[in-house]
Amino acid sequence: MPGPADAMRRFSDRNHLVTLSDINVTPLLDLAFVLLIIFMITTPLLDQGMNLDLPRGGVPDPTFDPEQIRVIEVDAEGAVFLDQEPMGLGALTTAIGQAFQENPDVAVFLRADKTVSWEAVAGVVDLLTKLGIPNVSMRTEFGGE
Repeated sequence: MPGPADAMRRFSDRNHLVTLSDINVTPLLDLAFVLLIIFMITTPLLDQGMNLDLPRGGVPDPTFDPEQIRVIEVDAEGAVFLDQEPMGLGALTTAIGQAFQENPDVAVFLRADKTVSWEAVAGVVDLLTKLGIPNVSMRTEFGGE
């Protein structure tokens, strides 16, 4: 006949099995929150180029494949950069022309400081027009007045 010790052992065995089947999700939640914080901090840094003071206006862009986007920037002194690399208009013509030959769907984002002379920006726009690049977007700060 089973005694009280046997009943107690069966109860503790049953209770032990129940605790083994539980999964502790606290470490998983901690990991998820840490990754979320890391992504929230690093994501705004990915789209940053030079520190330019862009003019306001414009409309939102259609979506482009990030691999197909080349960014041309003109700083306040009129220096031209392609994907943050400084270059003159001759080198820019060669680099953009080659990118357009390799991929006709290439999109060019033109960012220019609002204090730069129009002549510097017009030179870049003229270059892109001569190359026949169809997807050119003048970048501005989006927002109302």
